[in-house]
Amino acid sequence: MARQSKRYKQVREGLDLSTEYSLEVALREVKARAQAKFDETVEVSMNLGVDPRHADQMVRGVVTLPNGTGKLVRVAVFARGDKAEEARKAGAELVGAEDLMASIQKGEMNFDRCIATPDMMAIVGRLGRILGPRGLMPNPKLGTVTPNVAAAVEAVKGGQVEYRVEKAGIIHARVGKVSFEEKALIENARTLIKAVLKAKPAATKGVYVKTVSVSSTMGPGLRVAISSVAG
Repeated sequence: MARQSKRYKQVREGLDLSTEYSLEVALREVKARAQAKFDETVEVSMNLGVDPRHADQMVRGVVTLPNGTGKLVRVAVFARGDKAEEARKAGAELVGAEDLMASIQKGEMNFDRCIATPDMMAIVGRLGRILGPRGLMPNPKLGTVTPNVAAAVEAVKGGQVEYRVEKAGIIHARVGKVSFEEKALIENARTLIKAVLKAKPAATKGVYVKTVSVSSTMGPGLRVAISSVAG
């Protein structure tokens, strides 16, 4: 069994990790116990009763957090002409077409989200094996394949986060930083959790949400009572 550090023992002192806390109490504890020398990220994890190997049980979407994420999101946009200029003015770090494709093929992946105009998908499609496994492939269902690139860039930079269930049925998503006010973290976490609840696939059988927990980068995960969020 791995030994727990002195710092970790201090962080979790007085906590019962098997107890379900209300969302408010859990986030309050996460904030109070953050001891790292950097501004830790606060994350929500949800264990879902779905099998993502089946397309009709995939849970994926985007949601805009009311108070942002506290993270600088770097955006790449595939576009030409006026659309390219719109993307640049909206704040996209990387904008291009064949030249951007060539850079990505060389391994230059200095971005967190990728957006494309519909006419660029023939080019973007060649990058499927690179972008796909990283969750960066533009998708019309997520609003990242759109003629309105300026609005898409602004949404991504303004607090929009993507959630996607992993093979084990777990969703992880950031909802802010420990420096955020408690109210802001609660609003963000509640918005994300409700979005995932709303995205329940019709094919799901049994319990949809098994567990929900919140944690900071260096802190333990605290279980959250679903009843404190749903409704």
